[in-house]
Amino acid sequence: MIAWEWIPRNAGQLAEAAVDHVVLTVIAVAGGLVISLALTIVIHADRRWYGPVTGVAGALYTIPSLALFAVLVPVTGLSVVTAEIGLVSYTLLILVRNLVAGLDAVPPDVREASLGMGLSPVQRLVRVEMPLAIPYLIGGLRVATVTTIGLVMVTALIGEGGLGQVMLRGFSFRNWTAVYTGAALTMSLAVVADVVLVLLGRTLTPWARAGRGRGG
Repeated sequence: MIAWEWIPRNAGQLAEAAVDHVVLTVIAVAGGLVISLALTIVIHADRRWYGPVTGVAGALYTIPSLALFAVLVPVTGLSVVTAEIGLVSYTLLILVRNLVAGLDAVPPDVREASLGMGLSPVQRLVRVEMPLAIPYLIGGLRVATVTTIGLVMVTALIGEGGLGQVMLRGFSFRNWTAVYTGAALTMSLAVVADVVLVLLGRTLTPWARAGRGRGG
């Protein structure tokens, strides 16, 4: 069932599809992070916005991807823009919830100490609260990134998709080697991305490692 010789013959095509997959994922997660940071700051300034923001983000998250793309295509066409609008929308609920949870987890005595140091609310947010919320941010990024890597495959139906295109063509021509190779590479990308984010989180939170070391 697996024609192993097909893989080296099509290594260039597979590499190009993998790069496209990564680019689509990075754009979606980065765009979702920027929007989520802005929304989180609004919520942090006025908690009344939490319900409406998470409600809209939750509604977007529950829309099936194919239905969402069907709504977007008549407006934005079969394009990267259509793919990214859909992909970004699925990251918002995950990232906003994690960022808000991270800011909520900042100990009250830390906030009081920052006020005693004369920090303004903006300085406190940037220099104290956001750094302490990094573990929650990384947790959200891990879920959002792995989820997006999977959803990118669906965008093959609108002409994008990276490795999803490889799998779609494989299904069309009953080339099961292409299907399984595309699936294996997609899963590998998800694993690598998760490991990279875990390492990034450890690098950005050296105090957490120090705390675990003292605890041990």
